[in-house]
Amino acid sequence: MSLPSDSPDMDPLNRMATELVDEAIDFADELAIAVQQLDSEATVLDFGVHVPGGIEAGLMLAEIQTAGLATLDTTLRDIEQTPRTHVELTTDYPGLALLGSQKAGWELSIDDFEGLGSGPARALVAEEEEFARLGYQDDFEFAVLALESERLPEEGVVSEVADRAGVPESGVFLPTYATASLTGSVTAAARAAELAVFRLSELGYDPLDVLSASASAPVAPVADGEATAMARTTDALAYGGQVHLVVSEPSDRFDEVVSTAAESYGEPFEAIFESVDWTFEELPTELFAPAQLTVDIVGGDTHVYGERHGDLLAESFGL
Repeated sequence: MSLPSDSPDMDPLNRMATELVDEAIDFADELAIAVQQLDSEATVLDFGVHVPGGIEAGLMLAEIQTAGLATLDTTLRDIEQTPRTHVELTTDYPGLALLGSQKAGWELSIDDFEGLGSGPARALVAEEEEFARLGYQDDFEFAVLALESERLPEEGVVSEVADRAGVPESGVFLPTYATASLTGSVTAAARAAELAVFRLSELGYDPLDVLSASASAPVAPVADGEATAMARTTDALAYGGQVHLVVSEPSDRFDEVVSTAAESYGEPFEAIFESVDWTFEELPTELFAPAQLTVDIVGGDTHVYGERHGDLLAESFGL
C-alpha cells in the first residue's frame, strides 16, 4: 500500500494501476479475459464484452479502478433467505481511491463507441472538482482508463484518451466491460463506498476528513441487456449497499448520504427509470446512494442512517 497523497514518496496512481494491468495480462487465461494490442500499441483488455467476465475478473478490475488503494473480496450473505455473493471493499485512502480513481467521471462518444470511463487516467487531467478538493494531480507516462461499454474501443478512443491524459497512444491501457456481464455486476457492487464519499463531498464535506471506508453490496444477476443491467446494479447499491466510514470531523448532513429510493418510489429501478423514459437527469441525485451508512467520528459518536431493503432486492433479482 502506498503512502498518503501529501507524501513525496507517493507512487502515481497510474503507476500502481499499470502494475495491476500487467498482472492481469500475465494471468489473462486464469481470469478468462482477452488482451489485444492495437496498431497504436495501446492495449485493450476485454473483461466482459466478448467474454462472459467473472467474479475474479471483476475483483481484479475493481482493484485496477481504485489504483490498488483498496482491498476487495467476496462473501455470501442472505437476501430474503437466499444466499447471494456480495463484494466487500475497504480502503484507508478513500479520497484518492474512490474519488480520484474509481469514480466514473469521463463520458466518451467517439464514432460508434459510447462508454463511461473510470480509473486513474482521470487524475492525469484532474479537471473534475474532486481533484481540487483532494489537492491532487497525477503525473505518469501511462494512462489506465476502465471503460463500461457494449463495444471494445478502437483507435479513435485511444487517441481521445491519449490527448486528454497527455500520454503517448502506446501508453494507453483500456480494460473494458459491459454492464450486462458478471464483471459489470461485480464492479458495480464495489461502488457503494464511492457513492457515499462522493455524496458527502457534494454536500460540502471535505473528503480528506474521511479516514477510512468499508462497504458491502450484493452482486446483481447478469441481465439480458444493458438497460436492465443498469437498473439491477443500481438496485444492488441503493437497496443493498452498506457503508461504514471513519471520519475526523462531524457533520449535520450525514443523514443525506443514504438513498431515498425506497422512501420516494418503493420499487426496483427498472420501473423508476421507465417512469422518466430512462432520462436519468430527471431523477433526484439522492436516489443514487447506498442503502445504509454507519459513521464513526474519531473521539466522538457513532451514527447509523438508512437500512437495507431485501424485499426490493428480491423483486429486482427475481428471487
